[in-house]
Amino acid sequence: MSIRCLLVRPSSMETTFNRPAESSGRAANASLWTARIVGTLLALFLLVDAVGKILRLSPYVEGTAKVGYPDGSLVPLGLVLLASTLLYVIPRTAVLGAVLLTGYLGGATATHVRMGQPFLFPVIFGVLLWGCLYLRDARVRALLPFDRHARGRRDSDA
Repeated sequence: MSIRCLLVRPSSMETTFNRPAESSGRAANASLWTARIVGTLLALFLLVDAVGKILRLSPYVEGTAKVGYPDGSLVPLGLVLLASTLLYVIPRTAVLGAVLLTGYLGGATATHVRMGQPFLFPVIFGVLLWGCLYLRDARVRALLPFDRHARGRRDSDA
């Protein structure tokens, strides 16, 4: 599917968006449910983290001070995380949410690197977010065709 096609026929984008992977039925269904379950767990973790920041719970306040961020940054960070996560869980805005969460997790990665701490957690978290989105959203699969047959179809559409 070309970008031109998406721009000319927006209704086709909406109908494609919620379809599971178009391969064998059982495998596609398992991939879709895996993505939904893992994505829900990731979103719940992020929501708890956002609420902890917004409510200024003591572990969050201490952690923020420990990494050198000003005390006043905790609530704005929590609001950004909350908004980005909510965008991620809404199907129509999931891609925007994933992009925003990627930026947020990039900042977390940079903070861990600056502090000399292990930084794989936010990186893996971001990969899982995009992996879940890839499995549940046909538009993302069309943009990132890891399947050689899909790549051939995309090239022939151009």
